[in-house]
Amino acid sequence: MFVPDLLKNKRILITGGGSGLGKTMARRCMELGATPIICSRREELLEETAAELAADTGGRIEWRRLDIRDPEAVESVVSSIWEDGPIDALINNAAGNFLARTETLSHRAVDAVINIVLHGSTYMTLACGKRWIDAGISGNVLSIITTYAWTGSAFVVPSAIAKAGVLAMTRSLAVEWGPKGIRLNAIAPGPFPTDGAWDRLVPNEKLATAWAERNPLGRVGDHKELANLAAYLLSDGSAYINGDAITIDGGEWLAGAGQFNFADILTDEEWDNIAGNKK
Repeated sequence: MFVPDLLKNKRILITGGGSGLGKTMARRCMELGATPIICSRREELLEETAAELAADTGGRIEWRRLDIRDPEAVESVVSSIWEDGPIDALINNAAGNFLARTETLSHRAVDAVINIVLHGSTYMTLACGKRWIDAGISGNVLSIITTYAWTGSAFVVPSAIAKAGVLAMTRSLAVEWGPKGIRLNAIAPGPFPTDGAWDRLVPNEKLATAWAERNPLGRVGDHKELANLAAYLLSDGSAYINGDAITIDGGEWLAGAGQFNFADILTDEEWDNIAGNKK
């Protein structure tokens, strides 16, 4: 659906790029002519992913080991990347999450999520943003959040807190940095199964079935669908989109938000009876 050189010559830094949605977005960027720079804490995984994507696409990819929870490490790694020239875009994708009753959480469990999602995304955004501003060049930040960033959600409260913070950062800096040529947007995915994270959040078949049944489209998302949305927001064709959060969830959060959406449990006969009672 895109021209092959849509992202030609763009350097795109992707946190959590060694697996899951980050890996899929890196692959799509390479297919469209960009050079992704993937980073995560797992060096072996980064090497494997980079080799695989280079072989599959014939494109160029770089990687850096980085713990985005460490602000000094963020500064050091971003500086090393900039030595080869500025990047064009940052994707804040790295995340941590788990399903739990909130009253059972320790402060360490809360910090484990917030330090990655909120602090890490903020550190990365500031490290890239100040360099774009100092150099007087444009930039693009795309953050992966979630639909419960604005509704909240039970049983994933640390994630809800952190993602809401990233959304607030996105909207705030879109206004503050927009005049400096820096755009910030977010993608709010619904269920997109990934290895590891999916096991923690959907630990049994009952929950997995519920995911599909509650979605108006009756399915979970395909990684390529999200990667194509990301590619558009990274491209020059989306240059007038700034400060927005694009939902890609098959209508799931709207289905849960409507007060009477539960009425889909009624049979045709029951609907006929209701209509008859109104006559």
